[in-house]
Amino acid sequence: MKLYYAAGACSLSPHIVALEAGIPVELEKVDTKAKRTASGEDYLKINPKGYVPALKLDNGELLTEGPAIVQYLADLKPESSLAPANGTTERYRLQEVLGYINSELHKTYSPLFKAETPDATREERKEYLRKRYALLDQHLAAHEWLVGDHFTAADAYLFTVTNWAQHVNVDLSGFPAILAFQKRVAERPNVQAALKAEGLLKAA
Repeated sequence: MKLYYAAGACSLSPHIVALEAGIPVELEKVDTKAKRTASGEDYLKINPKGYVPALKLDNGELLTEGPAIVQYLADLKPESSLAPANGTTERYRLQEVLGYINSELHKTYSPLFKAETPDATREERKEYLRKRYALLDQHLAAHEWLVGDHFTAADAYLFTVTNWAQHVNVDLSGFPAILAFQKRVAERPNVQAALKAEGLLKAA
């Protein structure tokens, strides 16, 4: 399988999940502005959506959208416990939190990366993020992980998206449980391996 990614983008989440599950994937870096892959291909011909992540399956099909990709990878290795079994209440809890991160956090960050976003809009989006983080902080103050009692694909996604805060000046100092969570995830060997592979963490 091949994972199309951009360093530090939301594609970091399935990259982490693949490593945690012990699933070998070939990495192909994408210039998301030029829409070209590192090997020189037109990315829009591979994925007409134009953004990452995208996962080329062994049968040649392309799977897109991070929440779908991480569940697919987790289900390839159910023994990894990165996603609860299909049909269980716990699986719907995982989908619930993946949806929350996707719609309430991920998409809210998007305008903050654009230079043309007006200051008023930028401040409104930051305040919106803080309200959404407040709920997660409350949960993580009482639970080590988002779903159940161990690391799952949802934790990889929250870690990835929350890493963006430092790049767009979103102040998370008022959320100690979120900060502790970020530190906890960052210390996982497979997370460090993903960060190093994407050039986001210098090798020791």
